Amino acid sequence: MTTAVVDTAVLKTEIRLFRREPGSLFWILGFPTLLLVILGSIPSFRDHEADLGGLRTIDIYVPVAVLLGMIVGGLQSMPQTLTGYRERGILRRMSTTPVRPVALLSAQMLVYGGAALASALLALAVGRYAFDVRLPKQPFGYAVALVLAILAALALGAVVSALSRTTKIAGAIGSAVFFPAMFCAGVWAPVQTMPDLLARCVGYTPFGAAAEALNQAAAGHWPGWGHLGVLAMWTLLLTGAASRWFRWE
Repeated sequence: MTTAVVDTAVLKTEIRLFRREPGSLFWILGFPTLLLVILGSIPSFRDHEADLGGLRTIDIYVPVAVLLGMIVGGLQSMPQTLTGYRERGILRRMSTTPVRPVALLSAQMLVYGGAALASALLALAVGRYAFDVRLPKQPFGYAVALVLAILAALALGAVVSALSRTTKIAGAIGSAVFFPAMFCAGVWAPVQTMPDLLARCVGYTPFGAAAEALNQAAAGHWPGWGHLGVLAMWTLLLTGAASRWFRWE
């Protein structure tokens, strides 16, 4: 059996298993959009604000909802799945087969990356048709920033998976990273409303850089190369760390 056939079989299996997880489907696909609908239902959030450059609060929360799906998938769902495999001995049994660790990690990243992308598109669609939020004026730049953000989120989740021997440890580490990640993405205070020093510091984190890049693309500008560089750097560093530390047992 060739490597390509084995990798394809692993990917198909992971897709089937993911579709049987209603919790993951809701929190990745449904929750970000549900949060957006709740915020958009607040009348004052649909008013234009001079402090936001004429934008509405709901306008700046669409990129936040876009990031939220990948944060949930990368830091909560994927590590729990992989460490669950390790805890139940599934990874140990896989080690006696032609399946490579990189094949399983890649399949997980493709599954959760696809779910994060679907979540992002759903949030953009609901924002546009339910609350008249304009679609990104620089769609190609937005797509580049979105893909890099998803890769960074999944690479971070892969590191959490590599460092966790049990689901409890994965939950603890994931939660420790999850809430700072949401803060940097702007869930509690959008990056545009942060003090300058705090915004600059947040911009060096993966999700702070992603928020800035998505906002720039949404406004019609090419995402800053500095922000894209931060995302690329985090993706490379975290992917390398996950590949080095991930073990079957």
